[in-house]
Amino acid sequence: MDLRLQHEQRLAAAALRALSGRPRLQWRAGRLLDGDAALRLDAPHLRLQAEERLHALRGCGDALALRLCHSQAALHEHGAPAGAIERLVFDLLEQLRCESRVPAHLPGVCANVRGRFADWSRSALDAGLAESASGLLLFTLAQLCWSRFNARALPDESEGLIEATRAGIAPAIGPWLSRMQRSLDDQAAFAEAALALARWTGQRLREAAAAQGRAPQATPANRAGAALSWLLPPGECDTALLAPEAAGSRLLEAASGGYRVFTRAHDRELRAATLVRPALLREYRERIDAQLARLQLHHGRLARQLQRVLAQPAVQGWDFGQEHGHIDGRRLAQLACSPAERRLFTQEAQQPRTDAAVTILVDCSSSMRSHAEGVAQLADVLLRALEAAGATTELLGYTTSGWNGGRARAAWLAAGRPAHPGRLNERCHLVFKDAGRSWRRARLDVAALLKADLFREGIDGEAVEWACARLRARPQARRILLVVSDGSPMDSATAQANDTGYLDAHLQQVVSREERAGIALLGVGVGLDLGAWYRHSVAAELRHGLTQELPQRVVAAIARSLARHP
Repeated sequence: MDLRLQHEQRLAAAALRALSGRPRLQWRAGRLLDGDAALRLDAPHLRLQAEERLHALRGCGDALALRLCHSQAALHEHGAPAGAIERLVFDLLEQLRCESRVPAHLPGVCANVRGRFADWSRSALDAGLAESASGLLLFTLAQLCWSRFNARALPDESEGLIEATRAGIAPAIGPWLSRMQRSLDDQAAFAEAALALARWTGQRLREAAAAQGRAPQATPANRAGAALSWLLPPGECDTALLAPEAAGSRLLEAASGGYRVFTRAHDRELRAATLVRPALLREYRERIDAQLARLQLHHGRLARQLQRVLAQPAVQGWDFGQEHGHIDGRRLAQLACSPAERRLFTQEAQQPRTDAAVTILVDCSSSMRSHAEGVAQLADVLLRALEAAGATTELLGYTTSGWNGGRARAAWLAAGRPAHPGRLNERCHLVFKDAGRSWRRARLDVAALLKADLFREGIDGEAVEWACARLRARPQARRILLVVSDGSPMDSATAQANDTGYLDAHLQQVVSREERAGIALLGVGVGLDLGAWYRHSVAAELRHGLTQELPQRVVAAIARSLARHP
């Protein structure tokens, strides 16, 4: 441990001792000790990550001090449930109760504690917690309870995300929330309502998992599952709950008409650059150019690598004066004059030629927002190199026009909530660069990928269908689709009205169908492997921007994918 971190931990421990009145408290190896005894004061938003420093330590330290001041450990342990999910919810509720009791004369403590919860909420969303129905339920409970206990409004980004989930669970949990809010100063009465809510949550999640018929095992390829395991304490991963949500959809399999869409009235296909002010678009473009200049990529070398992968021999006229091949009738007189002459033949002249159309399809769901700069850099480099290699290119994106269903869900509610409505959101497909424009003319449009409010939810299956339909309309012989994403589809309104695997299963069906139709698909997984959905995939870590070796890795993955579609 470096000296600065040790110093920061000593400062945080000193503040904790002062607030709690316990002189033996100290941090050691990331744990809180009272003398030599470790204290279990667990809550997901108080687990420090390795990269977090003094600001996070202050928030955690102040929150733990409030817990020690306002919570009786023996009473809490006596009423604690056994299941991992139930215990997670129970511990979280007790911690949030204690944090709401911060004295008014300590505004700095109040700011530290609230800042810590806000930081954790953003980190949870970045980790993909809200990309599964189970994770979204837990996130919604945390946000609702924090808001009610502290009598404060939620941030706009959380408000829009949890709206549909909150509306769905409000009738069931409303009485418990009201009772807990009235009992914030009475730990025993609060614990009774908190225990009931924790048990309800565990039962609801396990019923949803059982309805999916999932195998009881976790998978690291599932981003939502990995995020949920990050939420639980180490060693307490509830495997039945964290099973792959890519296991299929009984509802989709049983439907006679297959995949459904409740309404297409609000679906849109837009040129992305029209959604960004011209001045802001130029600012984004300058930022991308500055970042790529620092990388010092060799675009010519990358273009030659792509040309070797994409080019195929093609007839480019004839070579005359050859010693074998087709007889050249114009040289028969030369044979009579010079019987020893052998250069009387002609052959087809073949040169490598790129006859390929390549589409880059970018997932513009909210979890991709933190990777936007790296994705924009990667897309720009690939478009430039592909064009230099002779390929026709497009850059597309997909998102939704609203959160939690938007007008589509409102229409479904107005229709009386019919069963199995299918996709229940406003699909929005974005064109950053079409096949008819060169990279140079579309440079500004590519920069629209940095517009943060484009990123909402993701309906991957329909987006892949749309991109493949555009590819089939091209005259090129080889068609390649690169899908840049960070996990499985997630639209909260659709998952709640159908089942949690509905969009996932549809994506798997679409990918299988399009591959059989001859389109080479490659998944570029941002932060994880997309092998659960795409036969060929490559993982890319883009949180801190593009790396020099990533474009070469993508080219190698394209080569592997094309081996199945020569």
